[in-house]
Amino acid sequence: MTRNFLIIFLIIPFFNLLDFGLSLNFSEIQRVSEKFNIVSPAYGEQKTPFHLRLVNRLDRPEDGYCLDILGTPNNMRINLPLFAHNCKSTLTPDSAVIFNPSGQIKFISVNRCITVAGVNSNAVPGASILLRKCDEVLPFFETSALQRFIHRKDGRISIISSELCLTVGTKSAETYSPYHRWRTLFVEDCKNADASRSKWEFIIPE
Repeated sequence: MTRNFLIIFLIIPFFNLLDFGLSLNFSEIQRVSEKFNIVSPAYGEQKTPFHLRLVNRLDRPEDGYCLDILGTPNNMRINLPLFAHNCKSTLTPDSAVIFNPSGQIKFISVNRCITVAGVNSNAVPGASILLRKCDEVLPFFETSALQRFIHRKDGRISIISSELCLTVGTKSAETYSPYHRWRTLFVEDCKNADASRSKWEFIIPE
């Protein structure tokens, strides 16, 4: 009982800070998470894979849209921007992600984290979403700061300490098959992003 109260005591201030958009020390959060075995921000254990699915199904009422890598499981184009594809019926190498306690959303099959395109550690509305090595630091592109996200209570996913939210485009188009659709994926000012295109959930296909 004491242990449960301690976990609640630690979690509630964490989410209050997120509501105010404050910067957080994620190494400390990770240390506490490991010590008390607190579940990840994806509402599952740290290594549990999920689909990251748009809450609103839009023009795909039967399956909705999920974060996806361009290509096929045997030919993934990890050098190109990510996009939203109608969700697969199972967890696949090009769609399965984990959301770890440090705020990174990682495609475990390629060991890469989703990364907002930017300069140094800054991004602007309209920036695309890339796959890069986790915590990679390159000249003019400090990916670590652009790989930390929070899943807000309202379902939006934003870069830590920013008002840039993960959003899909207004239009969809066919892929190689007329039965599949895709949409662009980028960040938008949270206050301007249409809720139907910017609220997400982590799910495990049934």
